[in-house]
This record gives sequence, structure tokens and C-alpha cells, in this order.
Amino acid sequence: MQTFREKKKPIDKNELYVVTGVSGRTGSAAAHALLKAGKRVRVVVRDDSKGGLWASQGAEVVLADFTDLLALSSALSGGDRAYIISPPQYDSNDLFEQSEVMAHNIAEAVANAQLKKVVALSSIGADKSDGTGWIAMNRTLEKFLGQTGLPVTFLRAAYFMENWSPLVQAATHGELRSFLAPVEQKLPMISTKDIGRMAAAALCEDWYKVRIIELEGPARYSPKDVANSLTQALEKIVVPIALSESAWPEALSNAGFSTVAVNGFVEMTQGLNSGHISFINDAGIDHRTGIVSLDTAIATMVA
Repeated sequence: MQTFREKKKPIDKNELYVVTGVSGRTGSAAAHALLKAGKRVRVVVRDDSKGGLWASQGAEVVLADFTDLLALSSALSGGDRAYIISPPQYDSNDLFEQSEVMAHNIAEAVANAQLKKVVALSSIGADKSDGTGWIAMNRTLEKFLGQTGLPVTFLRAAYFMENWSPLVQAATHGELRSFLAPVEQKLPMISTKDIGRMAAAALCEDWYKVRIIELEGPARYSPKDVANSLTQALEKIVVPIALSESAWPEALSNAGFSTVAVNGFVEMTQGLNSGHISFINDAGIDHRTGIVSLDTAIATMVA
């Protein structure tokens, strides 16, 4: 189990931890973990209506959009450590251009705020210069944040277990459609709850310069394993069916993705299926495993 670890020197208990992306899964999990640990927490939201829940739990709430450099700089100002999630705009055909603008603003804002430490959500495959689709946005964020000279940790997370959620909800008829193939191929996956908790843990550590932490769950899983977990959760047989690549665009037609986003999804998934997108497996890179099993994650999605 990943625990809060402090290295070399004790962390100031009065430090302020800034968490972005709290309307999403990993950001909310990170903020909850920090609050539970008794840390001072400020959450950054884009919608004022999303702040009340966090204020009621003792967090400071500020409004900022990542496209607004001044607002983002102000939101981070006075903070000591921050967890950064750059929100992709999957409905836009300017998806990658917008992500570059936000990456630039994030880097400028953390530098302006003179943060002591930054942890940023990245992805498995961010070390690759091509053939990664959506993951190219994580590579861009790593590039800009890495140029700040600040101590930054990049969490290169494996495939999110929660990515199965839309397919799980459609599997009650007994078939699990899978973009990942072949259905027996095991891949590193991780629950977003684990990512959030491990992000909070990493943020509480002391380190210097830039470091990379690879994250995955307690075991590796295949689409067939997902179907087996569904069979158990639904108490009915669910069979995994690999979708042909020609069927992917139609299967994504109701997801709200732009044409550019669909193309990025296709390239990313091809990279996962071929093994092009994978962990570096470098002895010098920290590799951590979570505790949430696929069975637990699927049961939560079904519930």
C-alpha cells in the first residue's frame, strides 16, 4: 500500500496544497486524501457551483480557467505544492493546440507562484515522440513544466480502469465491446482512486529536480478479465468482443468527440494494442502499484 512518505527533511505542516481537477476522479481523490491527512488544501474549480462541497470540507476554493494565465497564476499564488491536471477539450478540433496553450499557461503560472513542488498527471507512453494520439498532450505538459526548473514529478499512469465505464454500462446484454485487442492481452491498468491517493502521497514527499513515477494497479488485466469481473458483478455471463478498427469511429459517434479527438483516440488505442505505448522499465524510474483491484473497480461501476 502506498503511504505518505517524507524524505530527507520534515514537511512544514502549514504548507498549502493546491489541487486542480477536483471535479474529476483523480483530482477529487487527491484532495480528499490530503484533507484526510490534515493538510491545508486549496482547490481550483472552473465553475463556482462546484466549490461548495469542498468549502464544506474545509478546503479553500478559488476560481480559475487554465486558458486564463492571470487567473491561474492568482489561483496558485501563495501555495507551496500543487497537483496539476490539464483538462483536455475532446469536443474541439483544436484539441492539441488548446492543450499546448494550457501547458504553457500552467508552466508560467507555477513559475509565477514560485511553488516549492509540483506533481502533474501524465501518462504511460509520454516518453514517445509519435504514435501516441491523446498522450501527446501529456508529453507537451511534461515539456513545458520540465523547463521551469522547479522540482516536478510526472505521474505516468497506466490505462484507467474507469475508461471501461461506458462499455460496462452497455454490457448488460451479455457482450463487452472492447477497443483493446486481442481480448486475452493483459495491459497495465489502474483505478483513478489509486492515482489520486498516490498523487497526494507523492506531493507530500521531498525531492529535487524532475522525477518520473510510473503507476499501475495491483495486477495486469485483459479485456477478458474485465468481462469476467462483469460476469461476477452482474451474475450473468458477459463475453468480450474485440471491435474491428473500422468500427471504432461509429462506436465513438455518441461520445461527443471532435474528428481530431476521434483520430487521436484511434492512434492511442493502436499504440496500446501494438505495445508501442508501454512503461519504460528503467531501473532508475520509480514504479509504484496501487491497491484497487479490477473486480473492485468494476463492481463500483456496476453499482
